[in-house]
This record gives sequence, structure tokens and C-alpha cells, in this order.
Amino acid sequence: MRPGKIKNICLLFVYITCLFMVFPNSVLAMHIMEGFLPFNWAAFWMVVMIPFVILGLRSIKKTVALHPSLKMLLGMAGAFAFVLSAMKIPSVTGSCSHPTGVGLGAILFGPTAMTVLGMIVLIFQAILLAHGGLTTLGANTFSMGIVGPFTSYGVYKGLQKLGAPRWLSVFAGAMLGNLLTYVTTSVQLGLAFPAADGGMTASILKFMSIFAVTQVPLAVSEGVLTVLIINILSVYSQKELQLLAAFTNGKITAVNQEAKA
Repeated sequence: MRPGKIKNICLLFVYITCLFMVFPNSVLAMHIMEGFLPFNWAAFWMVVMIPFVILGLRSIKKTVALHPSLKMLLGMAGAFAFVLSAMKIPSVTGSCSHPTGVGLGAILFGPTAMTVLGMIVLIFQAILLAHGGLTTLGANTFSMGIVGPFTSYGVYKGLQKLGAPRWLSVFAGAMLGNLLTYVTTSVQLGLAFPAADGGMTASILKFMSIFAVTQVPLAVSEGVLTVLIINILSVYSQKELQLLAAFTNGKITAVNQEAKA
């Protein structure tokens, strides 16, 4: 990618981030807020998150060790998720929805790498924007950093194997990754707060209906935006894309192996 393009993209992310810091939104967000979950559920999701984070750290370490030039693209994937998931849009129910931005990183670097990036994004949002929380980090990482990326990557790879156009694979992966994130959050809240009438099922359906009105069009919009970003990268970062797992049949190869090929 050209240095000028990289600089402009980074400045745009910083500018938008500053806007969110200056004009905070205090409504309840799709991230589960600080202290909202009972201790046992908060601890449960934190424990479930740990193995995926360990795998993600190993994946990132391997990628960076083989190809240091991918550090900038990795950082951009994290910044993309940070900016998009900070865009809280109020819904008609008094809550709010937002894009997740995890589909791009999952498609490029694999789902476990995006787990780590998603966790870092959530930590910064909790500290800087009061969006989400540290006690609910495990639950939020599981929904946005595990379920979302694995869904996006799985859908993308599955459609590619079926011979679908790349734009359709990217769109479907990003869109469904967004939707499954919100479905997972609804399940987490439903498990923690079963309804007096109807139990967990009724509670899960209630939480899903809270987000659905705004989340569905947001998921479609995120899918379109992710396709546009991939198209831009295909023009300006062809060399970097060829090194990535999603574009080399699931393998990140060493430089000397590429030279032999």
C-alpha cells in the first residue's frame, strides 16, 4: 500500500475516534456494559475466552515473524474494528446497535488473530469510551471476537470452496459475522437473566428483538463496506494479500518458500 494512502487511512481512523471521545453516547449498547452480568457468568465467559486468545497470539506471532510487512495491515484491521464497533446507533427500543468490523480482519488473518484484535479493541473502548466493560470483557470478546470472526471466516471459506465470487463470499461473511455477534450477545443476556414467564427462551427472544430492527440493516451495510475495503486492498496491496491465509488456500508461507514457488 502506498505510504500516502496508509497515512490518510490512519488519520481518518484517529479523527473519527476523537469524535467519539468528544461526543460520547451514554445509551445502553450492544456490548454488555460494566457490571451488568452476574459474577458467575462474567467469570465463565472470561475462562472460555482464554484458549482462543492464546491461539490468536500464536497466530499473530507466526504471521509477523514470517512477514513483518504485514504489521501495518494487521493494525489497520484492528483500527477498522475499533472505529466501526464504536459507532453506536440508537434503536427504536431505547437500546442501540453497531457494526462490529471483525469480518475484515477474520477474512484476512484468520479468526483467532481477530480474537486478539477484538479483545484489544474492547479493552480500549471500555477504558476510553465507556463502551462495554472490563468485567464483561470475556462475554463481549466471545461474541464479537470469537463467534463473529469464526462465522465470517467460515462463511467466506465455505463460499469460496463452492466457487462463489469473492465479493459475495466477503459480503456474506462480514454480514453474518455481524448478525451472529448480536445473536450471541442476546443468548448471553438471556442465560444470565431468564424471564419469569417463559424462562431463558423468552428472554433470549426479547433481547434479540431489541437489536434486530437496527442490527439487520447495519449488518448489510457492514458487508458492503467490507467488500469495498477488500477491493481497495486488492488494488493497492496485492503483494500483502497474496501472503495472507485467506488468499493462499489457508496457508501463510515463508518468504523462502514463496521464492522457490
